[in-house]
Amino acid sequence: MDILHRFEYWGDHHHPKWVDIIRILLGVFLCYKGIDFLRNTSVLIGLMSGRASFGSFLTVLAAHVIPFLHIVGGLLLVLGLLTRFACLIQIPVLIGAIIFVHRAKDVLMPYSELLISIVVLLLLIYFLIIGNGPLSFKLAEEEKKKDSNF
Repeated sequence: MDILHRFEYWGDHHHPKWVDIIRILLGVFLCYKGIDFLRNTSVLIGLMSGRASFGSFLTVLAAHVIPFLHIVGGLLLVLGLLTRFACLIQIPVLIGAIIFVHRAKDVLMPYSELLISIVVLLLLIYFLIIGNGPLSFKLAEEEKKKDSNF
């Protein structure tokens, strides 16, 4: 058994249920942000075109891909299905938001969106490492694989 399997085994057996509630709330928040971005696509395009030097086609494409990734990734996090994959597709979006979109002058303001983005990014990295927990739907194939290894 290699180190990755040991780490996954340890995470599966030392995962408190209250952490799953945080994962579910994170998924709901990401779904909400995805729907909010869909409702305000023009604002999102304005934010990205004003701060990033992409072409107009890439900006419009990103403005349509980002809400889709937030909604799909958020639903997967809520259900606990493919949790690591859901986190993996969200992390580049959050890194892009932190680097390209947020301004430095808003950092010290209360309820700064930069602070929220950093917290969400850290939670995504945390759930990328530990995966889903006991309050999640398990794939039948995944269960068979774990039972055969131990």
